[in-house]
Amino acid sequence: MLKFLNIAGALMTCALCTLQGASYTLEPTQYGMQLKTPDGRIVLEYMTKKPENVGLTAPSVACFHPIRTPSGEVITSLAPDDHPHHRGMYFGFHDSMFFEPANRPNPSPTASLKAATVRRADFWGWGVYAPREGRVVQNREVKLVNGDSKQAELEIVNDLMVDNRNMGEDGYKAVISERDGVFVIDLEYHLTPRVEYVANKNAFGGFVVQARKDGESQYSTAAGKVTRRDPHYAYPELDWPSEPWYDYTITLRGGNKTVGAAVIDHPTNPPTLWHNSRSLWMLNPVITAFGPVTMTPEAPLKLRYRVVVHDGATPTAVLNKLAAEWRSN
Repeated sequence: MLKFLNIAGALMTCALCTLQGASYTLEPTQYGMQLKTPDGRIVLEYMTKKPENVGLTAPSVACFHPIRTPSGEVITSLAPDDHPHHRGMYFGFHDSMFFEPANRPNPSPTASLKAATVRRADFWGWGVYAPREGRVVQNREVKLVNGDSKQAELEIVNDLMVDNRNMGEDGYKAVISERDGVFVIDLEYHLTPRVEYVANKNAFGGFVVQARKDGESQYSTAAGKVTRRDPHYAYPELDWPSEPWYDYTITLRGGNKTVGAAVIDHPTNPPTLWHNSRSLWMLNPVITAFGPVTMTPEAPLKLRYRVVVHDGATPTAVLNKLAAEWRSN
């Protein structure tokens, strides 16, 4: 009953804000830029500066954190104790290579047809499959392109740095709104390398929502609670099958509050498996599970995801509605 009253109150406040002409706002904070609803509630922050003394081991920050539910509860996690390189909602391949062509003439008839300097890079932040040191997702800009009483449109641009060399650009167009009692974050991600860039076949990596883990949690699809075995990072074939959406819901320890987030895939994305492990507390649609993905300046990577952040148990009917809408456009 209390949860219903809180949500009802928030909806009434939003309606009043609309009448008064209030809009979504983006303001600087200590570690990045913070987005607020027209009635002043915090939706999310995009972090551009790495905090000290939080235990984050990844060289990059460049992530959405914290992300909050409509009632104000944080759903994401930064530097969890068992995976301190994870950081909120972010994008990064952990096993990838840039092929920088050699700038020299072919020296002989028997020389290789191609020559390049290979620069391996881990932008996920683990550092096991490829080097992470000197590999930084460096933010260039976070701006509010448009904000009114109904939604906010953000533009985020990052540079992919390898030993202080700019190897490409990545970033997001993010449209944020509040509908059906949930926050909806529509993401169009792009990655445009300066040279050929290959993300190797792997069981995890790419886009991820790292959720909090302090409570009893579960994954769900439209069919209900997922009971299949966990995937394993060494075996892509053990990832979970493609679904229009997966939801992660957690009942927080020390109370009765339940919160969650769902990721909705888009049919224009490459074939996808999901690395949703109960020991990782994250949602990770993986486009490299079937094989390597190659990007070039002429053929950049473009992905679309809808993220739904909610209070309470998995809102199956709402997610089905939002998924059908998202996947049809």
